[in-house]
Amino acid sequence: MQLPAPFEYARATSVGQAIDLLDRLGETARLVAGGHSLLPMMKLRLANFEYLIDINELRDELAYIVVEPGQVRIGALTRHRELLESVDLPATFPIFADAEWVIGDPLVRNRGTLGGSLCQADPSEDLSAVCTTLDASCVIRGMDGERVVPMEEFYVGPYATAVGPAEMLTEVRFPVRPNGSSAFEKVDRRAGDWAVVSAGAAVWMTGDGLIDDARVGLAAVGPNTTGMPEISAALRGNLPSEELYTRAGELAAAGCRPVADQRGSVEYKRHLAAELTHRTLRRAVARAGGA
Repeated sequence: MQLPAPFEYARATSVGQAIDLLDRLGETARLVAGGHSLLPMMKLRLANFEYLIDINELRDELAYIVVEPGQVRIGALTRHRELLESVDLPATFPIFADAEWVIGDPLVRNRGTLGGSLCQADPSEDLSAVCTTLDASCVIRGMDGERVVPMEEFYVGPYATAVGPAEMLTEVRFPVRPNGSSAFEKVDRRAGDWAVVSAGAAVWMTGDGLIDDARVGLAAVGPNTTGMPEISAALRGNLPSEELYTRAGELAAAGCRPVADQRGSVEYKRHLAAELTHRTLRRAVARAGGA
């Protein structure tokens, strides 16, 4: 079995200490929580760091789900299992339960975290599509305090985020709007695998049954998780219908940038982008009380 290159290990006991360690050690250091993405990359020598800073003792500070009027706040160290088992979260965002059922396996869900998933910045990562769909904002803390970065600016490239070398993601915030709901779909080659394509949809309805607003987020179809503003524009003000969902799917297929790999051809992935967009919109509208 291949082992990672030698590294030093430290355990942080506060967010401030973790940031101080990152500041002193520089780009040779990385934070580790669940480790399900970072450690395999280190074993394959795709990533090499001289220091790993264990932040699991920060769960008292960074593991929570808070549903407030107008927003939901989720700590970066909240585990997948906690997102899946939350009592309050599905009532506001059922998309989380949809996605968490198909993320990894019980071992991954018991250790992996929301923050780790987003900071890995894998273009096929499912929660990235969820956060893009829900128009989330990421709270990043550093030596000079906090800053809030929208999802559209959080990813700067494959496996690269707006989080600086001496910063850490501490919280993700989701705006809550009335008369809305959401859904998620994923196609993978085997249960728990990376997505061939995944899609999330969120819709908000007017009192007379029209789509007031909508958002679609796709993963595994480009260098970053892909938002689809042209779909939002096409859906606003229209009565839900199969024809409208089909049109949204056509826009998704045309707007994404998949590459051929062992999971499928470009044509197949565009087909999935269209089909999953159609399905998630239909389910999100139904959950929101639409036709």
